[in-house]
Amino acid sequence: MDTFTPLLTSTDWNDEWKALQALRRPDDAGFWDKRSATFATKDAPSPYVTEFLRLADVRPGETVFDMGCGTGALAVPLGEAGHKVVAADFSQGMLDVMQAELDARGVRTVFPKLMSWADDWPAFGVRPGMTDVALASRSIATADLRESLLRLTDIARRRVCVTLATGASPRVDERILAAVGLPHVLGRDYLYAFNILATEGIQAEVAYIRSQREDTFASREEAAEKLGAMIDDASAVAATAEERALAHGRLEGWLDENLVPNEHAGEPDAKGVPQGAFRLREPRTVTWAFLAWNK
Repeated sequence: MDTFTPLLTSTDWNDEWKALQALRRPDDAGFWDKRSATFATKDAPSPYVTEFLRLADVRPGETVFDMGCGTGALAVPLGEAGHKVVAADFSQGMLDVMQAELDARGVRTVFPKLMSWADDWPAFGVRPGMTDVALASRSIATADLRESLLRLTDIARRRVCVTLATGASPRVDERILAAVGLPHVLGRDYLYAFNILATEGIQAEVAYIRSQREDTFASREEAAEKLGAMIDDASAVAATAEERALAHGRLEGWLDENLVPNEHAGEPDAKGVPQGAFRLREPRTVTWAFLAWNK
């Protein structure tokens, strides 16, 4: 009789995560510094923020550590609610936008910290048991997922909450990839996190936060260029050069059917950037997995 080895319990999910991350192009602080100029309105109150905070269930008077805070999507409303928040990010541009928003609202209980996931956190004053709650919203893109999850767990006295992508990436439209013959998408980050936590004896609760995104383009050429770059992104799809070439050909036909004039061209989008002359016929839905566990 053949011996059965269950992959679910014998696979080192963190090792597999590391191999996956090695395929991806990491974003550096400079990338996010440049993007920060468009984030001032993006991180205004939104269905995502409202649902994240509801699920996080931060209690009155609790202190919070927000890792990868960006421009303060969570830190600003938490500060307005009276919580003391240590808000860390490796992009000074993001922190500057957050600070301007805090100043405009008169919030004095949020403390920005220029720090990355890879830094020595104690050297920056971030130590085990420092806050009641630790958060990481859409920010865990680290080389070692297990280490990141356990570091957050060490910081929190009561509760940890994170969100991770359920698909390849929020930058990837899986509908298009499937339509052009590239269904083998790499990713499902939340499953790695869930399995790693389970291996550590942590029973995480799981919920889902869905948000719609409208993609617009200045021209058909720009749409073909940007969506073509998505096809060529080796970190998103496992495909051969021949499969990618065929997908580029199919993309032209897909655009014929799905790229339409944008009736809101020129109006600001959710980021405050003027919309392009064309949009995709149907908006795409980005789904985030919310994982939380109590200490």
